[in-house]
Amino acid sequence: MAIGFTPKYVEEIPLNAGEGQAFLVRSVEAVHQLGWKIFQLSESGVIAHTDNGPFYGDSELRVTVEEETVRIESSSLGSEMVDWGRNKKNVDQFLAVYNELKPLSAEELSFKYELLKTDFVAPEADVLKLPPATTAESIKEFFYIFRPVNGYVVTPVLMYLNILVFIIMAIAGVNVFEPTTESLLSWGANFRPLTLEGQSWRLLTNCFLHIGVLHLLMNMYALVYIGLLLEPYLGKVRFISAYLLSGITASVASLWWNDLTVSAGASGAIFGMYGVFLAMLTTNHIEKTARKALLTSIMIFVAFNLLNGIRGGIDNAAHIGGLIGGLIIGYAFLPGLKKADDARLKFGAIALMGLLVLTSSFVVYKQIPNDYGIYDRKFAVFTELEAKALAVYELPKDAPKEQLLKGLKEDGRDNWQKSLNIIKELDELNLPEVFHERNVMLKKYCELRIKSYDLAYKAIAENTEKYKDEMLGYNVEIQNLLNELTAQK
Repeated sequence: MAIGFTPKYVEEIPLNAGEGQAFLVRSVEAVHQLGWKIFQLSESGVIAHTDNGPFYGDSELRVTVEEETVRIESSSLGSEMVDWGRNKKNVDQFLAVYNELKPLSAEELSFKYELLKTDFVAPEADVLKLPPATTAESIKEFFYIFRPVNGYVVTPVLMYLNILVFIIMAIAGVNVFEPTTESLLSWGANFRPLTLEGQSWRLLTNCFLHIGVLHLLMNMYALVYIGLLLEPYLGKVRFISAYLLSGITASVASLWWNDLTVSAGASGAIFGMYGVFLAMLTTNHIEKTARKALLTSIMIFVAFNLLNGIRGGIDNAAHIGGLIGGLIIGYAFLPGLKKADDARLKFGAIALMGLLVLTSSFVVYKQIPNDYGIYDRKFAVFTELEAKALAVYELPKDAPKEQLLKGLKEDGRDNWQKSLNIIKELDELNLPEVFHERNVMLKKYCELRIKSYDLAYKAIAENTEKYKDEMLGYNVEIQNLLNELTAQK
């Protein structure tokens, strides 16, 4: 299997003196028998293009006849980076057919060579005589994968969009290696307590954020890889539809599975595209020879990434959700791909998948319990009540007795009782044990405040200091609790 920005396979065969013309004549006959199209014919050799189907793509075979050797090179056409062994197979096929040809007599050889000469290109136009590509030309070839061309538009645009968002975040001050949780959330990461609190747009925006430059580069490599394989076959509309819908299914799966995980990255949507490809590879819609090599490679990629996702810090739920969503979308697209001229099948499948994904996502979204969101809302009320209850300490020392008593009773004790009731409600929520441990401390805090305010009320009402030591003891306990609560934040 050849890998590179133009994958190729080369074989060189020794050639005896005077055998060049015979090899060229027999090479042309072999190309004709294989059904390949001759692109150029010259005294230096022959260039032919294969026809291997949509997923294997076309290759270029160059047979260059030199003085003592024949160089046979098969290289991939288009923008693919992996040939799945196709170029070696092309050379093997060519040599197999060549070796089966009957030997030619001197007269037959001379006659056929003279016929071929009429189709020779001029020496100055002979591509086979051009020097090898320079380093600069090779670098230019590499950058072709970043340039939108016919059949490969959406992939580079998506790549540029992800990179652009990352650059804008960096300019805004987000750390390019280890962005903070706060910065990711402010830019639209997926997080259950926020997403379920009316911020459903995070299901899509998180697909364009990345947790550091390494995360971005890995995802963009995977995107380009699958885009080169899949976009020319699906087309722009199907490809972008599958990408966005898979991204949503990945985000919903993450939302359903994770309680407090901050999720970001294009990997869920990219896994969806691999799911689309897997769906096609499990049918007879792709030629059998291509199917085996591609299916093995894609399965290895998926399995490796899912196993790697078992370790902490990786949102495997999004990967699995995207993959399953992509599989379903891929199967839905198949009828339209088999009847490429039927626009109703094409757009009908896209509309159906859009409706299915959005409807099912809405149902799941509404069914996911948001105890964390409830906790945040009610705790915000608790904080407001606490502030009102503590406001009594801001009254001047010479305030009228009635005002002090009213502050301790209505603004103080009553609000502490309301706060205590809220904490009891919060303790009924399905939350991790650490929240319940904190609730125990908060309940004790409220109870101590109530006792302290009751004693203060009695001290003022009775105009006595006999409760002073007891109040001081409560205040010490309260301060110790506050120190513990602060240490937990």
